[in-house]
Amino acid sequence: MNSILKQKIITVCQQKIAQKGENVGLSFYAFFANKNDNPALLMEAATWWIQTHRLDHFEKAVKIKAMVEAISD
Repeated sequence: MNSILKQKIITVCQQKIAQKGENVGLSFYAFFANKNDNPALLMEAATWWIQTHRLDHFEKAVKIKAMVEAISD
């Protein structure tokens, strides 16, 4: 996984957990602005989320954060 995407996912998960608690769920769209200004990064996130891990549309932020932190650089 791209290091920029990895850090972005961790940061967003941390923010969501801090705002709404450990039960907060999110989709991979949470890591991007409403305007699709980086389609390659969006596709990388979608591929990781949907094809690689076959995750549901919404998953717990704590789960996603742990999965991404476990990825070796």
